[in-house]
Amino acid sequence: MNNDKEHKFELLVRQHKRTIYTVCYMFSHNKAEIDDLFQEILIRLWNGFDNYEGRSTEQTWIYRVALNTAINQDKKERHRIETVPLTVDIDPYEADDPSTHQIRELYDRISRLDLIDRSLILLWLDGVSYDEIGAIIGITPNNVGVRLSRIKEKLVKMSKNN
Repeated sequence: MNNDKEHKFELLVRQHKRTIYTVCYMFSHNKAEIDDLFQEILIRLWNGFDNYEGRSTEQTWIYRVALNTAINQDKKERHRIETVPLTVDIDPYEADDPSTHQIRELYDRISRLDLIDRSLILLWLDGVSYDEIGAIIGITPNNVGVRLSRIKEKLVKMSKNN
């Protein structure tokens, strides 16, 4: 029975590793932080796996757990103890991909936004609907649209200043 749970969890992670990794990439400054956050998100997902009841999509649940973990991790960063990084060989943004440079520039700008704005734009970039974004973040779909417009304006100003 436990093997069945492990198998289902492994499938879930394989199907949604890009989502998890993207959150890690957006909220971390280097590979070691990305790896640590990835591991912490997996632990939180595993601990909550039995309680996932399917009231939202798997992706919505994973985003909620991943973003909450990333935001909490960011808040704890000041009190962090030195850790030994684990290696995770997942990089959806391969170096030989022609769009990698543009993606990294965009993510650099996004990383300068506050945590909630960063979360909103990440979800929007990943094609999540306003209704789902609202459910994940805890705001109305209309508020999602207003905030995204403001975030886009900030990003445009950042690109003009570079």
